[in-house]
Amino acid sequence: MASAQKIPAKMMAIAISEPGGPRVLKPETRDVPLRGPGEVLIRVRAAGVNRPDVLQRKGAYPPPPGASDLPGLEVSGEVAALGDEISRWRIGDRVCALTPGGGYAEYVKVHAGSVLPLPAGFTHTEAAAVPETYFTVWHNVFERGGLKCGETLLVHGGSSGIGTTAIQLASAFGAYVITTAGSREKCDACLKLGADRAINYREEDFVAAVKDATGGKGANVILDMIAGDYVTRNYEAAAVEGRIVQIAVQGGAAASVDFSRLMVKRLTHTGSTLRPRTVEFKAAIAVALEAQVWPLLGSRKIAPVMDTILPLSEAWRAHERMEDGEHIGKIVLDVG
Repeated sequence: MASAQKIPAKMMAIAISEPGGPRVLKPETRDVPLRGPGEVLIRVRAAGVNRPDVLQRKGAYPPPPGASDLPGLEVSGEVAALGDEISRWRIGDRVCALTPGGGYAEYVKVHAGSVLPLPAGFTHTEAAAVPETYFTVWHNVFERGGLKCGETLLVHGGSSGIGTTAIQLASAFGAYVITTAGSREKCDACLKLGADRAINYREEDFVAAVKDATGGKGANVILDMIAGDYVTRNYEAAAVEGRIVQIAVQGGAAASVDFSRLMVKRLTHTGSTLRPRTVEFKAAIAVALEAQVWPLLGSRKIAPVMDTILPLSEAWRAHERMEDGEHIGKIVLDVG
């Protein structure tokens, strides 16, 4: 092992006592993780809350092999210890990181390739709101979806953590951004973040609205976390040669689809999940983010939208907030 500061043997963590509702999130005393070669031990100061945490709590999204059983996919804090074969980081460096699990705790170990410096001027709570959504959006919108300057992006769920990130990034890179949201307040928030058109899906048909906003052409890229009956509607809303990227299935994993629309429009319907990907894959995204996105964060041209900050001990309240669907932006746990 490389150098390390004095680290306690035990830590406080929030565990899932059994599959169920938010109240199954319980404080526990756990052993501090032992870092291995190529791993960084982070003293966690804040942890982001994400939809996959909710699914894991319900028993619907188990951690990948070798990952912590604790929830929490993104953190910020200070480097507390370094495994062998790490040259970039030093003890005490202020960092944020994408984790495969374990973020709801005072310490977490992360592969060095998933660690990034805190964006200039960011607090720990702000930085903890960055990794999961920015890794996800960068890969799915710009790498997998191939969004280019001048194209149109349709983002479903624009007021979510993913949505608010996608709006800002796509706008910053010169795209025309259309989003859907479920209330006037949420639509107004999306417009303030840079969306060119915000559609209240409770009052408007998003397919007709997208066609109207694009002069009948449709959206070049669609970022969808709904699935279900949105699949066929996305095919209608997409432009010729459009790319639909699926990142969740909140509306149901099954759908009845007319594939002739995909064929006639020459559409690409793809999708991905981030958590089980290799450390090498995640490290490549981190390199791209630091080069392309970190300067925008440091200059405050873009920034995470903060909805709620709660203490780690009240993680159950954070999950309630996420599940009530009224949040706009990110929910973060202050670990201290």
